[in-house]
Amino acid sequence: MFLNSQPTRAARAAVAGAAALLAVGIAACSSPASPAGTGPLSSASASATAPAVPGGIARVALPPDVTPNWIWPYMPQANANEYNAEGFQMLLYRPLYMFGNNGSSVAVNYPLSPANAPVYSNGGKTVTITMKGWKWSNGETVDASDVVFWLNMMKAEPDNYSGYVPGLLPDNLASYKATGPNTVVLNLKSPVSRIWFTYNQLAEITPMPKAWDVTSASAKPASGGCATDTAADNWAKCTAVFNFMSAQAKNAKTYASNPLWGVVDGPWKLSSLSTAASGPVASFVPNAAYSGSPKPQLAKFTYYAYTDDTAEYPALKAGQLDVGYVPPQDLPPVTGEQALPSANPLGNAFNLSAVYRYGIQFFAINFNNPTLGPAFKQLYVRQAMQELIDQPGMINSVERGYGYPTSGGVPTLPTNQWVPSIQSANGGQGPYPFSIANATALLVSHGWKNVGGVMTCQTPAKCGPGIAAGTKLSMTMDYTTGVHSFQEEVAIIKSDMARAGIQINLVPQSFDKIMGESAPCKPTQASCTWDILYLSGWNFDGPGFEPTGEQLFATGASSNSGGYSDPREDMLIGLTQTSDSLSVFQQYATYTAEHLPVIWMPNAYIVGATSSKLANVYYNPLGTLLPEYWYFTK
Repeated sequence: MFLNSQPTRAARAAVAGAAALLAVGIAACSSPASPAGTGPLSSASASATAPAVPGGIARVALPPDVTPNWIWPYMPQANANEYNAEGFQMLLYRPLYMFGNNGSSVAVNYPLSPANAPVYSNGGKTVTITMKGWKWSNGETVDASDVVFWLNMMKAEPDNYSGYVPGLLPDNLASYKATGPNTVVLNLKSPVSRIWFTYNQLAEITPMPKAWDVTSASAKPASGGCATDTAADNWAKCTAVFNFMSAQAKNAKTYASNPLWGVVDGPWKLSSLSTAASGPVASFVPNAAYSGSPKPQLAKFTYYAYTDDTAEYPALKAGQLDVGYVPPQDLPPVTGEQALPSANPLGNAFNLSAVYRYGIQFFAINFNNPTLGPAFKQLYVRQAMQELIDQPGMINSVERGYGYPTSGGVPTLPTNQWVPSIQSANGGQGPYPFSIANATALLVSHGWKNVGGVMTCQTPAKCGPGIAAGTKLSMTMDYTTGVHSFQEEVAIIKSDMARAGIQINLVPQSFDKIMGESAPCKPTQASCTWDILYLSGWNFDGPGFEPTGEQLFATGASSNSGGYSDPREDMLIGLTQTSDSLSVFQQYATYTAEHLPVIWMPNAYIVGATSSKLANVYYNPLGTLLPEYWYFTK
């Protein structure tokens, strides 16, 4: 399905604007609900009761400037996004636990998972996983050793996996082993919240076939020895397997021809892949050996890439796509209770859906920047920057009413129990609503003066530690290209920031290039000089389905691009991992909204378009992509 971003792997990076199309959620949230003033959700395509026509090729639009570029589920940070995960890998390789369904469920989906529900015992310190005995397409069984293979790889190469957080999986395991062909037992170092561990830890695991446990293309399956490796050799066997497999994964041109990637346990197999910037870039055909249900009814589905959203929409109107999106600039504004336009701009050929995602939008600031890092570490500077983000104005002018504010680390949609009251303040803007006057006064009161149009530190003692006299709030924002609404948003940001004396230099870059820059900078890394990265946001679409902050905001987290570090934040995040208490969670969520580890941006919802001849296409709130449910009608 046309996809979003993120990154969100406890959650994945998500591009905003017209590309933000993958709905997401968590286990504890309610059924999807629309934001105040937008009306109800529409989530389905053609009626699932219409007679099916066997076969057919579904043509699906990718977001602008995006193509799949990493096939191995053991994904580095630079490639960790929804397009590679939900939109690519999970079609071929099922994670240990799937989430969501072809409908509105946001719960773990055990029928679609290769493992049965985990069993917790020993006061929450022991977890038993039983595999169902599904088959890989080469006849191997998806078994306990495939789970141990993944865990051993995490032990050997944690820093090369995007979902790794120091102290969490696998560091929080006292031991683990396969106690039988289909049973894995995990012994934890301390009790955990069962919701958190299932949704944010076990969800990281993807069983890997013995065909991948190799160190050369001609090697015998399992000959690499990673699935049986130990710390005795410092995980040397797994490191050798990692080096080989990651080298194979870097060669996207061979994805469809390399026998390694043809060993799948999901419902689809990759039949072709192109690295072109536009046109048909990836096609999938049914995996005849798929053990789960339902079996695919389409003969094939194909992704189409576009350099920008202005190229996608004409293709949609011309009937060259079956699943796509209507960019905001091509929609009439909506107000009041409207979620969708009164008149369908595509006529009867397509059904429109309001597609919400369970995510947050923001831009990252570099706390370890050698020049501006000390300023970014001052909360009042971040407060001023947040007060210069005109979220209501952007929603009305850029998104044409198809959006709502982000005000903290918890998504406000779908409606859920996790949102703290502070995020609902000021019409959903949270504690720091748009105000150029307030932002200006805040900076002036802390020793800054507008000199030649740029706020300049005049009194270092008031500006804050590490901020020298003469330091200017002049910075560069790298932002994602290819999305018209993005370009409008950053222009508004630049203009409003300038009104308070913060100078922004805009630098457009490709999504993949910014992803490559988004690895966290180290405090002593003088070469890490970016100021702001607007990649654009984070969707809690797996394996972090509970919106805790260990991936984004914990000290040292792999997706903490800006290097934010705060002892109280770390402590509160830790409490969410051991307690199922809602009040404990909301302490974390409230602090995050107030403390601004990033700068919040508007969250757009998307108007999806599905051919009236393609049935049973649902936009799940978790963004679960299940084209095996789709079929054409007469």
